[in-house]
Amino acid sequence: MNQLTVKISGNSTEVDYGITLEELSKNYQENFKYEIIVAKVDGIYKELTDTITKSCEIEFLDLTNRGANQIYLNGLVYLTIYAFKLIFGKSTNLKVNHSLDKGLYIEPTIKLQKQDIEVLENKMRELVMGNHPITRLTVSRLEAMEYFKKIGDNVKSEIMKYVTSTHLTLYKLGDMYNYFYSLMPTSTKVLSHFELTYLNEAGFVLRFPTIYMKDGIKEYEHRENVFNLFKESRKWAKNLELENVVDLNKRVSSSNIEELIQMDELMKNHELMELAEKIMKKESAKIVLIAGPSSTGKTTTTNKLMLCLKSLGKKPQMLSMDDFFVERKDTPLDKNGNPDFERLEAVDLNLFEETIQKLLSGEETIIPTYNFILGEKEFNRKMKMDQNNILLIEGIHALNPKVLEHIPKEQKITIYLSALTELNIDNHTRVSTTDNRLLRRIVRDNRTRGNKVENTLKSWVKVREGEENYIFPYQDEADYTFNTAMIYELGVLKTFVEPLLYSVEPTSPYYNEAIQLINFLNLFLPISSETIPKDSILREFIGGGCFKI
Repeated sequence: MNQLTVKISGNSTEVDYGITLEELSKNYQENFKYEIIVAKVDGIYKELTDTITKSCEIEFLDLTNRGANQIYLNGLVYLTIYAFKLIFGKSTNLKVNHSLDKGLYIEPTIKLQKQDIEVLENKMRELVMGNHPITRLTVSRLEAMEYFKKIGDNVKSEIMKYVTSTHLTLYKLGDMYNYFYSLMPTSTKVLSHFELTYLNEAGFVLRFPTIYMKDGIKEYEHRENVFNLFKESRKWAKNLELENVVDLNKRVSSSNIEELIQMDELMKNHELMELAEKIMKKESAKIVLIAGPSSTGKTTTTNKLMLCLKSLGKKPQMLSMDDFFVERKDTPLDKNGNPDFERLEAVDLNLFEETIQKLLSGEETIIPTYNFILGEKEFNRKMKMDQNNILLIEGIHALNPKVLEHIPKEQKITIYLSALTELNIDNHTRVSTTDNRLLRRIVRDNRTRGNKVENTLKSWVKVREGEENYIFPYQDEADYTFNTAMIYELGVLKTFVEPLLYSVEPTSPYYNEAIQLINFLNLFLPISSETIPKDSILREFIGGGCFKI
């Protein structure tokens, strides 16, 4: 048999021509904490059923790799759906709604009791032990559309109208076929790491190890504020008959998208005014702290909230915690010795609190402006507060209890922002809020800093780690939560970000991520930004807004 030379983990070795990646991976499994899920062959993700037919470089990956983790999750969702239908019947279904405390919140089409979830989890583990294959099949797009229409999955059937390929890859588990817009594990045996948590008769949470969990699945902690925010957003979307990408595309095709943009913007403005009215009712409050992860529109939201408060008779003033960064030379370092701007210690907390205390006492105070080019603060502006002033402070760490810890709680109001998209791709595939924010950031970084996509994708890893460590733990401590996602925005972002993603070369280490985002955006029809108001949150990213960013 012909021999090929491949490089694995930096070492060259001889393998048989036509050997599968799965067979080859068995020699390296002992080097991994979890089961090998997928491989990279010359930098491109490949399923383990693929064969080696040329000399190449191979990297095996388990679920601690970001791309492999998503593939693992897709397989786990498939396993959950399949097990659910085995127990409760083929006419039942599950809807994967959104992320919730390092898991996915899933709603069944029937009411469930706690013991039903225990039965479901046991069935899933039985299927894992049974090592059932997940088989890849290539079928024509029209055949796939007809199949999903026949089994009553009209959303999945209709979304294939927006797939340009003549053939699609389906995956078969038992007697069930499904489509997940990505690669999949080769069998159920690798899907052993999961837990189900019963919430109520309307839904449960599927939890799994993420790349940010060092010690496996953590104990479930219910995030009531974020859960309710998702629930309210989805209720509004359902009232508009906008629950998935197909619904949005139909609005675009029927030329009704301008009306949707106006309604969406009107609703956001209404919600902000309601938030301002709540702030006004707390007369003792002198400070509003506004926090949220990257690319949630903190600056625009704060500016718009200021206008709402002004219309109610207040005199708001605005500060950014970014202006209180320590000098560049004093920035804390990460484990690789690089500056870590995501850590709380990157902010001069002593100066920040001292400045705020002076303002609260009515003293005219010199406020810093951070020069990001020089990496140092410049003290060139003054601020003073009177009795009718209220101070709005935005920053990623604004909810951390160490921020303004010596100022009484009754003088503070806290707001958490998140970009929680209401849309699903279909019943089994959600739109990731993280991907939504990433697309926003790619567009903004390129527009305002000239950053290439690769630079944003590289920095995104550190940004996400910072969010997990320093932002998300405090999200449910906020007095109020506010959703900054626009239901129409992905169609708009597509027109700005798609050309940038195509600039990523196949030799780039970020090529796979760029292709995944392109494939995701291919499902959306483009939406013009022409009629988007200048005060829209989305303008913070695409440009053309009326606020100074």
